[in-house]
Amino acid sequence: MAAEDEGRTEEPSEYKLEKARKEGRVAKSQEVSGALILLFGVITIIAMSKFLLEQLTQIMTFYFSRCTREDVNNPSFMMAFLNFFLKCVVPVGIVSFVAAILGNIIQTRGFIFSLKPIEPKFSKIVPKIGEYLKKTVFSTKGLFNVAKSLGKVALIIIVAYVFIRKDIFVLVEIIKNGDISGALVKIAKMAAQILLTVAVLFLVISIPDYFVQRHDFMEEMKMTKQEQKEEYKEMEGDPEVKSRLQQMQRQMLQQNIPKAVAESDVVIANPTHFAVALKFDTEAADAPMVNAKGEDNMAFTIRRIAEENNIPVVENRPVARDLYTNLEVGDIIPDNYIRAVALIYAQLDKYKNANS
Repeated sequence: MAAEDEGRTEEPSEYKLEKARKEGRVAKSQEVSGALILLFGVITIIAMSKFLLEQLTQIMTFYFSRCTREDVNNPSFMMAFLNFFLKCVVPVGIVSFVAAILGNIIQTRGFIFSLKPIEPKFSKIVPKIGEYLKKTVFSTKGLFNVAKSLGKVALIIIVAYVFIRKDIFVLVEIIKNGDISGALVKIAKMAAQILLTVAVLFLVISIPDYFVQRHDFMEEMKMTKQEQKEEYKEMEGDPEVKSRLQQMQRQMLQQNIPKAVAESDVVIANPTHFAVALKFDTEAADAPMVNAKGEDNMAFTIRRIAEENNIPVVENRPVARDLYTNLEVGDIIPDNYIRAVALIYAQLDKYKNANS
């Protein structure tokens, strides 16, 4: 069900996204990590190919030369296998592990450590087959995942067909000449080309998949207006969170002054030295908020933008100067300025009624 159908029409707040991040819930695609693991794993195998061939030759020689003369339960057989396994498999495993971590760090923009996703919950133990099928099969997301998997299988088949068709006759000629080692080398090269091409294509495909997953995550994180109000009340009790959000809001508003001024209700000017733009969102606060402010050249720019967007400019020297000096962008008008600002808004109402 779409977020809008559930009444979640508002974009998620930074507070909610940060809270979800601490719980380990972030936008990421498993395709990115999988593609990087495959790509770096294949590159490592190719780089180690000569070493792997030497090790494989040695271990096969070791076993075949002793299998008819020694007891297979001899500890030397197991030790030889473990030595071969550690030298050949562990390097590939380490590189793949690092690639998996890198894939997650790139997507989540940093390292996240949270035990929340693995906390034991009884609800996770009880099977919910109907809900599982609804999410994984009978849904847009489920159909998308099925199509994605089928597309990957089709891509592997096409890539394999192209490379095998290109070299099949050369391989047949090598086998006809009795060059078994040459045939094995040719097959290994073909396999490496196929795997490397598939890995690169998977990585390319994973990029749009990440944006799809991010869109779905942001849709899931959307909020209702009631949730926004409750969150705002909750944040009021946390000075650190409130201060951080206000700072972020100031930076965003100050960086985009033209848009902030255009969305304001009124600009209070001094008339040339100071300019303060106010906006009153009754659903977010009980008083107007400083949407933008500037001094000298910036004040002139704010006035110009306001006039271009038909935003009223009210000249009030003391109010403009005091608001500019004592308040920051994003601050709500305090009680000691409410009366003066209320009179300005009353003038705006009279002006609007006279022109309607």
